[in-house]
Amino acid sequence: MPNYWLFKSEPTSFSLDDLKNRPGATEHWDGVRNFQARNFLRDQIQVGDRVLFYHSNVTEPGVVGIAEVVRGGYPDFTSFDPNSKYFDPKSTPEKPTWYMVDVRFVRELPRPVTLSELKTIPELSEMALLNRSRLSVQPVRKEEWDRIMTLAGLHP
Repeated sequence: MPNYWLFKSEPTSFSLDDLKNRPGATEHWDGVRNFQARNFLRDQIQVGDRVLFYHSNVTEPGVVGIAEVVRGGYPDFTSFDPNSKYFDPKSTPEKPTWYMVDVRFVRELPRPVTLSELKTIPELSEMALLNRSRLSVQPVRKEEWDRIMTLAGLHP
């Protein structure tokens, strides 16, 4: 049984369409620099897990699509590259600090489910997004996933 996650991305940096247009509609999810999110990537997120793709830092933030994890946690090689904006001199290939996973585009939602809409649904009041909204990688309970799928016009 898969686990469920929400990954946030600013569409000006990396959008759902960017993922869809990558070769194989697959890309590594790099640049996460929060220890709690890193721990999810390194220790908990597995191949087959489902991901809500969330566009943040836009006029109307919200869940816009679905992705699937196709490679579990491995060292984030951008942290080793001094030319990368995600470079971390303390992270080395021998002792990596940061991790990433690979995700593949599954589909766009029939309609986005906005943050303002999510906030009006009592069953979602405990959702991590609505309580720790700064975390870029966060768990989603199956019941929350199902409710969001219904709101988007999909059957869970």
